[in-house]
Amino acid sequence: MDEEKLPCELIEETLFRVPPKSLVRFRTVSKQWNSLFDDKTFINNHKMTYRFILATKSKFYSVSITPKIQVRELTLDIPYLESHTPKKLVDCNGFLLCGMDKGAVVWNPWLGQTRWIELNQPSLYFNGVGYEYGNRRLLESGYKTLVSYQKESDPTKTIWQIHDISSNELKDIVLESGGGSSSSSTTKEENNANIHGESVSLNGMLYWVASYQKNNSTLFLISFNFSKERFYKFSDLSCGENHHCDVLVLKVFKGDRFSLLKQYHLTKKIEIWVTKNKIIENRCCGDVEWMNFMEVSTPNLPDLVRPSYYIENKRLVVCSCDKTGQAWIYVMGDKKLITKVQIDSMVDPSPLHCTYFPSLVSVPRGQKEAALQV
Repeated sequence: MDEEKLPCELIEETLFRVPPKSLVRFRTVSKQWNSLFDDKTFINNHKMTYRFILATKSKFYSVSITPKIQVRELTLDIPYLESHTPKKLVDCNGFLLCGMDKGAVVWNPWLGQTRWIELNQPSLYFNGVGYEYGNRRLLESGYKTLVSYQKESDPTKTIWQIHDISSNELKDIVLESGGGSSSSSTTKEENNANIHGESVSLNGMLYWVASYQKNNSTLFLISFNFSKERFYKFSDLSCGENHHCDVLVLKVFKGDRFSLLKQYHLTKKIEIWVTKNKIIENRCCGDVEWMNFMEVSTPNLPDLVRPSYYIENKRLVVCSCDKTGQAWIYVMGDKKLITKVQIDSMVDPSPLHCTYFPSLVSVPRGQKEAALQV
């Protein structure tokens, strides 16, 4: 007799309940299962999927939104974690980069995997995780971080370095400006860039919202290319002139585009702008078209404080803190605020937070760890 096969719907329903660590091992069962685990719809429907990560001085939490808001404490497998204070939390396209006062952690919270990075250099700022374009083999040797620090002799200058996660080696790239490069191959525009907010990682490159130091009202995107080891002006932004108190947050949209949240300081109005087409590595300034995707305007909308957000089914979901430091979730749609929910009191005031979409990409190992694994 031919072996009976379970219906695809039943297989998926069963796998929705399997712990993420087991899903990684099940990739080798069949091509069908491997493709299923790369399907974002499958991951989004998994029972352990969440949308935000919060960090306090000593604890980390996940926040699920549907069907109801749930806050769960997460374990970060780092010895003596209580002696390290989180300074920043950045979503790096499948990983999280958690900058500490004495190093950083590359982390996949869904799989419970961590890689501790400690460099013998004071006051390093870890900007984000990327890789050389065309070299995304999802192996440990491909991933790098971009780090920076202020020059002691001239605090207005920033020194940039590339850190190889596998070898734990630092490489000077001789970049000495606030977001630009002092090399002869860099234009005057990039050299005078003033970076706003945290980086976004897409296709191995890092991106920031930036403006010109002499005219902060003109906004554009600046990118760092790990293959060419330099900054580029990527595209102009279509959201109009900027007030210095306006809120600007860049995110990845639909996995291959950008979205930009802008909240106007004076009116509290929110606009969401998205790129019309997929973003590719060699797209240059002038090729990127931005569209006004959504607007939310209501007298009850508060000032957003370092917000993180995502867009799903024409809804905008935002995590932000109020003036007292209490974290809130705001759900918006149809040009208005639909609901707001205070996050559970188990979370300390003024937590770091970021959006996180679970992935099955394993955290890069060091060379010694990889050798032991073999």
